[in-house]
Amino acid sequence: MNFRIRKDSEFTKEGYNILTQKEINFSEAALGANVEVNTLEGKVILKIPGGTQNGRVFRLKNKGVPHLRREAKGDQLVEIIVKTPAKLTKKQKKLLEELGEEGI
Repeated sequence: MNFRIRKDSEFTKEGYNILTQKEINFSEAALGANVEVNTLEGKVILKIPGGTQNGRVFRLKNKGVPHLRREAKGDQLVEIIVKTPAKLTKKQKKLLEELGEEGI
């Protein structure tokens, strides 16, 4: 039996694991959030703890590719990408300056 796997811009296969990235904003990274993540089987909610740093990887157990001769599945690894805004409103800039003065 042959399988043809098409390239996908959202999912990358590494062995039995699936690799993805999820963009979150600064507030979600600093304060924590529940974010929706696409998997091969649909969407799941991933709990992001406060203080999450850019590049942190979360593991979704058994959300990867099924093993051929076993009932087990690989995992899905989700890398967090913290978005930095390219443009700020005056209010946003002022708030960030105030946070900067507080050492954040």
